[in-house]
Amino acid sequence: MKKVNYLKEKVYKHRKILHNIAEEGRKEYKTFNYIKSILDDLGIESKKWLETGLAGIIKGKNPQKTIAFRADMDGLMSSDKTVKHLCGHDGHMSILLGLIEYINDNKEHLNDNFVFIFQPAEEGPGGSRDMVKNGIIEYYGIDEIYGLHVNPLINEGIIGIRKKAIMAGTVDFEIDIISKSAHGAMPQNGIDGVVISAELINSIQTIISRNISPIDNAVITIGKINGGARRNIVAENIHMEGTIRYAKEEIREKILDRVEKICIGIENKYDCKIIFSIVDECPAVINNDRMYDEFKLLLKDRNIKELELQMGAEDFSFFQKAVPGFFFNIGTRNKEKGYTAVLHSEEFNFDENIILQAMDIYVELLELKGMLER
Repeated sequence: MKKVNYLKEKVYKHRKILHNIAEEGRKEYKTFNYIKSILDDLGIESKKWLETGLAGIIKGKNPQKTIAFRADMDGLMSSDKTVKHLCGHDGHMSILLGLIEYINDNKEHLNDNFVFIFQPAEEGPGGSRDMVKNGIIEYYGIDEIYGLHVNPLINEGIIGIRKKAIMAGTVDFEIDIISKSAHGAMPQNGIDGVVISAELINSIQTIISRNISPIDNAVITIGKINGGARRNIVAENIHMEGTIRYAKEEIREKILDRVEKICIGIENKYDCKIIFSIVDECPAVINNDRMYDEFKLLLKDRNIKELELQMGAEDFSFFQKAVPGFFFNIGTRNKEKGYTAVLHSEEFNFDENIILQAMDIYVELLELKGMLER
C-alpha cells in the first residue's frame, strides 16, 4: 500500500466525518456538501445527480474507454431513532474519495477516462435505478463500472469475488385479502381472512420446496401480517408483506407465476378477493464474465476468496443492467480487534486500514488494465 499510504490521514478523516453525518437515502444533504467541498478543493468538477448524488470525470490523455467507480452514500435508521452508517457506506465513500485524489495527483499518467459516482439511496428507494434512468451512463459514455462492499463475514483484507450472480435479486410484495366480517359465534355468515391467510402462507411456502429445483437459489419470506378487529370477530381484511430472493431471472418469473395462480385458486375456493402487488424490485448483482476473469487474473497474487451467492440485495445491479459491471467484497472480520458484528448491526465497525487496502486494490487493477501507467 506504499503508493496510497500518503493519503492515510486524509481518508481516515473522511471516514470520521462521513460517519458522524450519516443520513437516510434521498436526504444525504450534509454528505453531498462534504463530498462536493473535497472535490472543489481538489479542483475537480462534479455534477449533481438526483437530489443528493454527484458524479464527475477525470479525462485520460489517450482515452480508449471510460471506466466508472461507484460508492453508495446513505445510512440506516438505528434502534435509537438516529441515522448511522451500519452498512459501511462511510467506508465506501472514503475509499472513492481517496482513489479520486490519487488519480488526480497522477492524472498525467492516466490513459483512459475515470468516472466517479457517489450514489444516494442504495438502501432505497432506487438511487442507482434513477441515476441510470436520468442518463448518467450516456452522459459520461461509461463502458464499464466497478463497485465494492465491505464484508464482515470474511477475514480482514481478503477479496471476495464470484462469477455471475454474487447477490440476489429481490421482489418486495404486498398481499391484501378482502374477506367478510362476522361474529365469531356465527362464522358461517362471514369469510374468514385469518383462515385464508394461513392457507395462503402455507401454499406460498411450497413454491420453493416443490416448484423450484433444489440446485437453484431462491427464498420467499412473509415477514409482516396485520388483520382482525377483536378475538370474537371473524377477520374481514388481512394485509401481508414479504420478499422474494432469487439469482436467475427465470426463477423470478416462475415464482411470480406460482404466487399468482395460488392467489387465484384460493380466491375461487373461499369466494374472496386477493390482491398481490409488487412494491419494489432490485435485479440480481450479476458480474460480467470477462471482467470477472480479468479481475481474477490481474490480481492473482492477492488473497482472493470465491464467495457463495449472498441472498442480500444491492442496487449496483441497475448499473450492470446498463453496462458491464463487476462487484466484489473486501473482508473486514477481525476477531482479535473485535470487528465481528454483521452488516446492519448497531455494533458493526471495521479497521480503517481497509480503506487503504481497497484503494490499493483499485490502483493495482487500473495499472494492470493499462488505464493508469505505473
